[in-house]
Amino acid sequence: QVQLVESGGGLVQAGGSLRLSCAASGRTFSSLFMAWFRQTPGNDRQFVAAITFTGGDIYYAESVKARFTISREPAQNTVYLQMNSLKPEDTAVYYCAAVPMATFYYSDVKSYDYWGQGTQVTVSS
Repeated sequence: QVQLVESGGGLVQAGGSLRLSCAASGRTFSSLFMAWFRQTPGNDRQFVAAITFTGGDIYYAESVKARFTISREPAQNTVYLQMNSLKPEDTAVYYCAAVPMATFYYSDVKSYDYWGQGTQVTVSS
């Protein structure tokens, strides 16, 4: 069983930055395809970014491209989401997700087996 624990959320002004962390345990980190999603009240969970097993391939939602950066640190069993130039519309609960296999459908919530508890990000205008 894989456990994912997010941290790093908070309140920030528009234009500011935050870095989210997701610590993984329970399985060899390099065997996990990792991603970040976000969700606002009443809406479906939306894809933000994904990273393959060794970080060789990275994918972003169009809305965050050039502002957000996903990365992974094997020594810490952690995946990060650096968020810059934050906008009020980035306000959401951010979730870390993982699956122990490659997936073509990396932007689909159904592709992931494991989820963290979420961390709130609030961007004030």
